[in-house]
Amino acid sequence: MLKFRLILFFLIAGCSLAVAQPLVRVSGIVYSGDKLPLPQVTVIVLGQGQSTVTDEFGMYTIYSKTKSFSIKYSLLGYQPQTLKFNERSGARIMQMVSLVANVNELEQVYITDKQNQLSNTTTINIADIASMPMVSGNFETMLKTLPGVSTNNELSAQYSVRGGNFDENLIYINDVEINRPVLIRNGQQEGLSFINSELVSKAKFSAGGFEAKYGDKLSSVLDIRYDKPDSNETILSTSLLNTSLTAKRIYKRSFFLAGLRYKNNSNVLIKQDEKGSYKPNFADAQFLYQYDFSPKFNISILGNLNVGQFKLEPTNRETQFGTLNTTLRLNVDYTGKEIDDYQTFGTSVTATYSPKPNQIIKFINSYFNTIERERFDINGSYTFDEIDSNFPLGTFGPVTKNKGIGNYYNYGRNSLNTQIFASEIKVDQNFNNHVFSWGLKFDNSRYDDKLNEYNYTDSAGYILPNDSKNILLQNVINVENNIDIKNYSAYIQDSYSLSSNAELQLGARATYSSLSKQLLVSPRVLIAYRPSSNNKILRFTAGVYKQPPSYRTIRDFTGNLNIHQKAQSSYNTSIGYDYAFDAFGTRLKFTSEAYFKYSDRLIPYKIDNLRIKYLANESSKGYAYGADFSIGGEFVKDLVSYFRMSVMHANEDIIDDSYVQNGKRIYPGYLKRPTDQRLNFSVFFQDRLLNSPTYKVHLNALYGSRLPIGPSQTPRYLDKFYIPSYKRIDIGFSKDFLDDAALHKPKFLDKNFNSVILFFEVFNMLNINNTVSYLWLKDIDNVQYAIPNYLTGRQFNLKLIVKLKN
Repeated sequence: MLKFRLILFFLIAGCSLAVAQPLVRVSGIVYSGDKLPLPQVTVIVLGQGQSTVTDEFGMYTIYSKTKSFSIKYSLLGYQPQTLKFNERSGARIMQMVSLVANVNELEQVYITDKQNQLSNTTTINIADIASMPMVSGNFETMLKTLPGVSTNNELSAQYSVRGGNFDENLIYINDVEINRPVLIRNGQQEGLSFINSELVSKAKFSAGGFEAKYGDKLSSVLDIRYDKPDSNETILSTSLLNTSLTAKRIYKRSFFLAGLRYKNNSNVLIKQDEKGSYKPNFADAQFLYQYDFSPKFNISILGNLNVGQFKLEPTNRETQFGTLNTTLRLNVDYTGKEIDDYQTFGTSVTATYSPKPNQIIKFINSYFNTIERERFDINGSYTFDEIDSNFPLGTFGPVTKNKGIGNYYNYGRNSLNTQIFASEIKVDQNFNNHVFSWGLKFDNSRYDDKLNEYNYTDSAGYILPNDSKNILLQNVINVENNIDIKNYSAYIQDSYSLSSNAELQLGARATYSSLSKQLLVSPRVLIAYRPSSNNKILRFTAGVYKQPPSYRTIRDFTGNLNIHQKAQSSYNTSIGYDYAFDAFGTRLKFTSEAYFKYSDRLIPYKIDNLRIKYLANESSKGYAYGADFSIGGEFVKDLVSYFRMSVMHANEDIIDDSYVQNGKRIYPGYLKRPTDQRLNFSVFFQDRLLNSPTYKVHLNALYGSRLPIGPSQTPRYLDKFYIPSYKRIDIGFSKDFLDDAALHKPKFLDKNFNSVILFFEVFNMLNINNTVSYLWLKDIDNVQYAIPNYLTGRQFNLKLIVKLKN
């Protein structure tokens, strides 16, 4: 398979290069009849498969491969408009468009238009997904460049937002909530996320202050849409790490989307400190079919099968770390193996009915079944030495002092079967100047969990008391849990125009959980003000966010359940300011938001790599505050780039925690939360090479400041260590052979493909050793050391994306 991919790459690369002429760019603003900018207007270059949507300022930019072309502008509730263009090669056109309201659908305009303007979300530019260099290949990598989002693991799709953890984030695909696997411990085991990037037509993300129509979690919401394509397409993407095949088909009264994906990132994993035989294999199949029975009624079916297996037979490990004065080295020889596998099968059926132009009713039913298994039986014999610090890290310096010798053993046979059924009705309706929305939902989650794991460390009597008659095991877990959790929820919200420049949205959610037996009410408000200049937006949000207990939060370190746990709650407020302006010869957009979150009840936890270990029998109170900033635009003509920065501080105080020192009882008070990453900075920058629009460079840089951490079995107040700051630069170079109307296109490519793009990518270009977690060992003096577990090093990748002619 690898040889076939390389041959295909070099055949394409060997084709004669075209002398290209630049694309025609059309940009501008789409207005309504009363001169208000219209967001979410679909803009399509007819016959070329090029499409985009306008942002919250009504702005758009789109490109044509030819000099003569037509562009169609459409939005539900407005009469579509098609404009013809005949321009010179490389022209830059400013085209303002005004859409006229469709009298027959006038009321439905407000359902689409007003809620888009009031949504406290960021629209993700999905056109950047293919060009962004990403080692995981998952859509969520895009989120890690957004303000407010923190991460320190390029292998994982998990992320934290404004001081929250991975479990506090909502993900929807076509209004269906998606849940993540439970047993995953590290990014090596994590395969393909649910979201298939090639099927995504729209994506919105909110880092807080989101609407009442979204569910009951504390931190964020990602809203993904798989919608009707504008044309038939077949897309093949292949690289040294993954392969995907996507088909999009339009029929007279229906459309069909299908995607197949396969991922094997062993080329990346074999370069980690832990050497061995890595066999990670992940695959999924996904489809969406929608049939329109009439203009008022349609049914869509979403199906997914996601399977994966991670096999590892470790052989040895060498890790060097330390300071300028002290260099330490851990050598481990392994026996045993690890096999982890999971499979998810799911489907949803959505019926959409519009009995009147001003009313939309959705009935959504979904079922997902996830089966996860962990099997590991690994023994490591190690030596822990201090070596000559005059030798640089990574070299074989002489040993100056032995710090310990022994072995450690990890055993586990864990399995979890999760079944989730949900049924929901959602209604949007316009009453004069109001858009009123309401919904009801029921979901039932079933968990069948078997845990059997333990470990021990034997260092010749230095780490554990030496008992010649018994083996002293650590962290012994041997339980079986079977539990059903039912949740009932409802929401109402009203979007109202206070004036031509101001909008108000009021909403509330009510939730009842069979586990906590609490009735939770969460009111929320959002105000948006747009000055008459139309290039500024001010937003204010305030709301209560409550998260009922889940199976993950009620399971403690030992696997036992706290079935009396109550819901977590947070009181959020934020102020945002967006400003569009002209500078550096282009149109730029600046966004900012300051926020404060106070939580009177949280479930404290510790993080070990990707595994969240909840202190299920404890509770805490806490707060987080900070600010997010972003500026983006075409700093280089035709290529969008972003610069983003976030500052944040998150603390919590565990209720009634204390310890005795020197005969005195001490209360630790407020502690840094495990996700207290004070500074985040990201850059996604694109430029052109060789003065040609077909050669491009795509750079993705991330910085995240250090994170607090401590040994997994110690109390939270002893978390006085830090994971060093996360620093990473990925870079990609691309050549689009059919990007424009080249004078001499390669005949074979032009005949068989609509698009052929070749990428050369360098992951972790500076080869920085980023730490994701620690192995905790004590030396002969009973001093505990944190041996870093490093993430991936420098890696090269080739990627080819082709769109076949139909």
